Amino acid sequence: MNLQELKIDPSTMVLEVDTMHIPNSCVIVICDGRVKLRELPPHGEYKIITHQGKVKRMHKGEGEEF
Repeated sequence: MNLQELKIDPSTMVLEVDTMHIPNSCVIVICDGRVKLRELPPHGEYKIITHQGKVKRMHKGEGEEF
């Protein structure tokens, strides 16, 4: 799983996440009513870039041990 868009129930404004069906290591980002789930890389870094208080970009930088 690389990037998955999740939905917030508009009638209740509740986000439900089934923890049995998501990666063991992941990040959930919420901004302006949008929700995205991204699996974290086994080695590397994951950057969330913001601009004026809003998520602008999500960037994965992978690497491996030498």
